[in-house]
Amino acid sequence: MNEYIELLPYVLLVFVRLTSFFVIAPLFSMRGVPNQFKVGLAFAVTLIVVPVVPSETQIAMDLSYILLILKEFSVGMMLGFTAALLLFAVQTAGAFIDFQMGFAMANVMDPQTGRQVPIIGQFKYLLALLFLLATDGHHLMLQGVMRSFQLVPIEVLAITPGMDRVASFITMLFLEMFLIALQMALPIVGALLLVDVALGILAKTVPQLNIFVVGFPLKIFLGFILLLFTIPLFFLLIAKSLSKNHLKYGTVDSNIRGYITRVLSSSRLAAVCCRKNRKSNTTEAAGEKAKRRGSKKR
Repeated sequence: MNEYIELLPYVLLVFVRLTSFFVIAPLFSMRGVPNQFKVGLAFAVTLIVVPVVPSETQIAMDLSYILLILKEFSVGMMLGFTAALLLFAVQTAGAFIDFQMGFAMANVMDPQTGRQVPIIGQFKYLLALLFLLATDGHHLMLQGVMRSFQLVPIEVLAITPGMDRVASFITMLFLEMFLIALQMALPIVGALLLVDVALGILAKTVPQLNIFVVGFPLKIFLGFILLLFTIPLFFLLIAKSLSKNHLKYGTVDSNIRGYITRVLSSSRLAAVCCRKNRKSNTTEAAGEKAKRRGSKKR
């Protein structure tokens, strides 16, 4: 009985870190997920972590214990924010595309977070969430939390020597997320910029044409077409980011590669089906024309 009482401070600290992580981490922090489920999931994972990562020293419940609670809360929030950086990059890329398509002021209410988000950003955000679920991204987040107990021990209050590598990793992660957002938005933004240049030249050559009336529907139409064709590239960039983080820890997620292969194969299959439908339509149209010509000659 005394052993369980001595283990109680360590269990509470682990529970604080996991609860703060599930509050801000993607997929777990949605409003549709009840708070009771988040607390219950954090407690269940705590019961798994405590036997796997035991405490090396006994933790006393004194004034320093309050500082340990604040440290664990901060570590959990930072882990959840780091896990959500990829989805923030997706929303940033959608905001870039919305601004170029003319949807900058047409925001929608996100029922999961309760704030205004761009239309294309919300669409890409939902695609990224589905991609994370399809490739077991929630397992990857739980694996990162389990690994955090080795990098940042529970009973240590001061900064360990390995924390400089963690700080550099978070900094590089910020830079990579902004780079990924730029890579996601650059094909569509660049193409729409060329459309703006073409419309400007057309406005100079044909002054009677109302460019504002023609330009906005044209940019929206071309933006949706380009968005449809760049969806495989969108999945490839997300898979590249996730696979890069996996390789840093010495593991490779085969689910990501398998899912990307299925997406690309389905897109190729859709293209082949479209070509076959076009060929069949052209052959049917040619046959009808030949029948009409034969009936006219008769």
